[in-house]
Amino acid sequence: MSTLKADTIQNTSGGAATLTKQHAAKSWANFDGTGTIALRDSFNVASLTDLATGKYETNFTNNMDSGNFAIQLCSDATSTNDAFNRSAAGSNNTAAKGHLRHYESNSLTNVELMISTVHGDLA
Repeated sequence: MSTLKADTIQNTSGGAATLTKQHAAKSWANFDGTGTIALRDSFNVASLTDLATGKYETNFTNNMDSGNFAIQLCSDATSTNDAFNRSAAGSNNTAAKGHLRHYESNSLTNVELMISTVHGDLA
């Protein structure tokens, strides 16, 4: 049995190595969805788009190989206990954008804490 130990793994260009086919998250974002939306921290997210109240889009730095990826979404309700989220990758979404929605009392609502995670294969 062999053991591989390393402090840093780089790609051939000297940058950070990117997970490609493993079952690790290929993108994630933690952002504020109120006012001027802003990323707190992220991986493989180039930018966010504020589509409307409670509707956001994550724009990936590196595309997924198809629109058949999975998005998990969580958020913090602002004032009610009946909040829920909806996310969609979209089977025709080759541009690799995650569509995120936050609802409270069955209405789209902006929320301060939004977190998304994407699993699938990179292009």
